[in-house]
Amino acid sequence: MKDFSSWVELLGMLLSNPRYSILLGLLVIASVSDWSRYKIPNWLTLGGSVFALIYSAVMPFSPQLGFGWSLGGFSLGLSFMLPLYMLGMMGAGDVKLMAMVGAFLGMTHTLYALLFVFVSGGLAALAFSLWHQSLLRLAGNIKQSLTSLLPSTKAGVRLQVSGVGHESVGKFPYAVSITFGTTAFLIANQLGYV
Repeated sequence: MKDFSSWVELLGMLLSNPRYSILLGLLVIASVSDWSRYKIPNWLTLGGSVFALIYSAVMPFSPQLGFGWSLGGFSLGLSFMLPLYMLGMMGAGDVKLMAMVGAFLGMTHTLYALLFVFVSGGLAALAFSLWHQSLLRLAGNIKQSLTSLLPSTKAGVRLQVSGVGHESVGKFPYAVSITFGTTAFLIANQLGYV
């Protein structure tokens, strides 16, 4: 019972921070929308990003880290997810959602959140492919994506993406992984693990 009350207290501390409570609320809305319609609305991602940037200018992370730090987090979220979109592995809404998360978290925390999101997304993709009995197809798609990417990178040639040649494993609402990964990061950070 003591552990449960500790978790409730931890959740209360997270939600008492306006920056994190608004972010988590937007992530839940994005997850529900992505799960039900495979679409994340632009008003949510763009509006959330603008709000986070303005909020960071008015209420900076610290005296030295304000708007620029938030803009750097936005840029990191965008730049880490954009190649996955270009390879056809992710939707544009997912890229914009991670950029929004970056605007809320700032540069350093965005890097950690991305790690948590990628682990969450990898585990979800594995579970999804096992559920749909398409693990070999998933492995083939990953292999083809990497083999088309590596020669272009080694040769210094700009990648021309024509889509993945194998049949897709299926649509997966990646906003759910972004939500779980970001939430896991915030909890780990609150507990002092990150």
